[in-house]
Amino acid sequence: MAMAGALAGCGSGSTEARDTGGTITAYIYGDDSVDVQRAAVASFNKTSSVKVKLVEIPGADYVDKLREAMNSTSAPDIFFNWGGGSIKPYVDKGQLVDFTDLIQDDPKLNSAFLPSVLKAGGLKDRIYGIPMRGMQPVILFYNKSVFAQNHLKPPKTWDELEQIMATLKGKGITPFALGGANTWPELMWLEYLVDRIGGAKVFAKIQDGDSSGWGDPAVLKAAETVKQLVDDGAFGSDFTRVSYTTGAAPTLFAKGKAAMHLMGSWEYSTQLGKYPEFAKNNMGWTAFPTVAGGARNAADVVGNPSNYWSINTHTKHKDAAIEFVKTMASEDYAMSLVKNGDIPTSSIAGLMLTSAPNPELASFQYVMVQTAPAFTLSWDQALPADRSTPMLEEVSKLFSGKTTPKEFVAAMKAVK
Repeated sequence: MAMAGALAGCGSGSTEARDTGGTITAYIYGDDSVDVQRAAVASFNKTSSVKVKLVEIPGADYVDKLREAMNSTSAPDIFFNWGGGSIKPYVDKGQLVDFTDLIQDDPKLNSAFLPSVLKAGGLKDRIYGIPMRGMQPVILFYNKSVFAQNHLKPPKTWDELEQIMATLKGKGITPFALGGANTWPELMWLEYLVDRIGGAKVFAKIQDGDSSGWGDPAVLKAAETVKQLVDDGAFGSDFTRVSYTTGAAPTLFAKGKAAMHLMGSWEYSTQLGKYPEFAKNNMGWTAFPTVAGGARNAADVVGNPSNYWSINTHTKHKDAAIEFVKTMASEDYAMSLVKNGDIPTSSIAGLMLTSAPNPELASFQYVMVQTAPAFTLSWDQALPADRSTPMLEEVSKLFSGKTTPKEFVAAMKAVK
């Protein structure tokens, strides 16, 4: 095949002869955005002798199921991931095809995606993932109806946010929906607070392997702010039993029982699938507010630059698997993401946003990411599992009141 020469040295083993038939298994995180990938698989299968079988795994089970599969004889040929630390165990074991040379030798593929996003799909300057979903910055969403009824405006500062919370609690409305049963939605609060208080450099030090970074004053201040939010009832009284992945937190937000929701940009696609009228008419959005005395990096962003397809080096159909993931670079695929409410990581995305379900939100996200001085990858994806797992455990303890802010800092400094 045309890319055979470029694949020499790409991953382990040599490129096999042209595929004449068979099946590729592709694991994907099952959520409301998967319709786009279903369509991509159906389109690919119309012309390929090797067919892709999409295996949708519920979000709450995805990481564990993937880990189990990759350690077995039934590992998927292709799988969805977040890049960074999420793929380190598989890279260390030589399980992932290295796309670096392929991308460099393919002008169309090389120019299809934003360089920073491609880089985030790998480790140590080697690329192991092809972007397959949109940019996913974490955004502060708000319910327009609830805000209008209570004469509120989106907050730009933490002081304004506290005033809004006081007004909402006085009316018996929970300020924020929070899927605390999953922990990772809680993590978003710490990610933004640490950034707004101390700047992106604080977590960058931690990500580079220096656990003393957890002792930065910004981490303690962020943890103390979280405790204050919990104590003040910002998330309601039973948020630790509310799940995001089952739709409970999005429902509270859509139904107006919670006025705001700090969540990744995929919240729009989630609401579009579950509560389309709310998504189209009553969802508002704004940047996370500044914190007085902090770094004032109001333009910094946290979240996921994208999600990625990676290929197992042991696949029997490497050529076909690569041909499939390369379809993610097509203009048609980028447009399908736009129509689903996502913002592609392609270099031409800005020209397509008028076709988005909500062009205004699409443009907000695009500008948000394009102008951000720093885009910090979600901590649980930026760190390898041996550090992210205990971190999530400590975050859960902090939000549930089982540990103090100082104890949280001490516990995280001890994670090596």
